[in-house]
Amino acid sequence: RRPVLTGLPVVAVLLVLGTPFLHVDFGTPDDRVLQPGSASSRVVGDALRADFVADLGGAMEVVVQAAGTGPVDRPALTDYAATLSRLPDVARVDSALGTYVQGRRTVPPGPASSRFAAAGADSLQVVTSVDYASGRAQKLVRTARAVPPPAGTSALIGGAPAVLVDGKSTVADRLPLALGLIALATFVLLFLFTGSVLLPVKAIVLNGLAMCAVFGASVWIFSDGHLAGLLDFTPGPLDTSMPVLLFCIAFGLSMDYEVFLLSRIKEAHDAGAGNSEAVATGLARVGRIVTTAAALLAVTFLAFATSSVRFMQMFGVGTALAIVLDATLIRGVLVPAFMRVAGNANWWAPRPLRILHDRFGLHEYRAPAPPAGPVEELAGSGRA
Repeated sequence: RRPVLTGLPVVAVLLVLGTPFLHVDFGTPDDRVLQPGSASSRVVGDALRADFVADLGGAMEVVVQAAGTGPVDRPALTDYAATLSRLPDVARVDSALGTYVQGRRTVPPGPASSRFAAAGADSLQVVTSVDYASGRAQKLVRTARAVPPPAGTSALIGGAPAVLVDGKSTVADRLPLALGLIALATFVLLFLFTGSVLLPVKAIVLNGLAMCAVFGASVWIFSDGHLAGLLDFTPGPLDTSMPVLLFCIAFGLSMDYEVFLLSRIKEAHDAGAGNSEAVATGLARVGRIVTTAAALLAVTFLAFATSSVRFMQMFGVGTALAIVLDATLIRGVLVPAFMRVAGNANWWAPRPLRILHDRFGLHEYRAPAPPAGPVEELAGSGRA
C-alpha cells in the first residue's frame, strides 16, 4: 500500500551492507587461507612470519636481460642492485655480485651466488620486510618497476607481490567490458521478453544493489573478521578471482528468479489486469516457488561454510546470502514496490522498439483450443 515507505528502508539496508566493500583488499591465496593449525604448511608459514624478519616466499624476482648475447655490465648491475636495496620496505637484495642492504654490499659474492647468473642475463632476489599482499608491498612493486634498468638491458619483475599487482590489473582492465556485456545481454533478453525498456533497467540496478550488499558483507565477515571465531578462519584479503565467480553465479540465479516473477506478472497484465493487480497476481503465483528454490540453494551453498579453506567459505556464505537477499528483499519487496510506483510506465517502450518487439519478441506459447470433434458434437446432441 505504501511502496515508497516500504522500499526506501530496504534500499538503505542494502547500501549499509555494501559500505565495507569501500575498503576492500584483494590478495592471492597462500597458507593463511587454511584454518590455523590444520596443516603443516600453515604452521610453517605462521612461524616464518612471526619469527623471521624477511620472508623469502614473498620476495620479488628480478630478471635483467642484456640486449645482445654478451653478459650484463657488472658495474651497471651493481648500481642497479644498490638502488633497489635502498627502496622502502626492502630488507636486502641478493645477486650474483653479492648481497646489498641500504645501498651497500654487505656480503661479497660466493659459490652460491652463481645461481643468479646466466648467459646474457642476471637475476636478483629482492627480499621485502613487509607482507607480500600488503599495500606497501604492492607499492614497492610499482616503485621497483619505475627504477631504470642498467643501460642496454631490460628488467622484468615477478614474484608473489608482482603476481598480485598484475592479477588485479588484469581483472580491473577487463572488468568494465565484462560488466557491459552482461548488462547489454540482460537488457536485450528482458526487453525481448517484456517489451519494456524500464523493467530490464530495473532488474540490472536492483541486482547490482544486491551484489554490492553481498560484497560488503563478505568484506565485513572475511576481511574484517567479525565471524572469524564462529567459522574458524584467519581474516585476510579477498581472493582476486572469488568476487568475479560469486558475481557470475549469483547474478545468473537472480535473473532466473526475475524471469519467473516477470513472466507471471506479464501474463496477468496481458490478460487485462491492472498494474497493481498484475504485480500481486505474479507474486502470489511464484512466491512459494521462488522461496522454496532459494531455500534449497542457500542450504546447499552454506555447506561450503564447513570447509577449512577461507575462500571456499566465502564463496558459500556469499552465494547463500545473495540468494536469500534476492528472494526476500529484492523479489519480495523492492520489485513489487518499484513496479507499483512506476505504474503503467513499466510497460513503456519507444515506438521503434515496440515494433521490434512485436516482430522479434519472446512470447510464451499458448496451444490453440482443440476444435469440437464429431464425438463431442454427438454427445452434446445426446445431452440435449
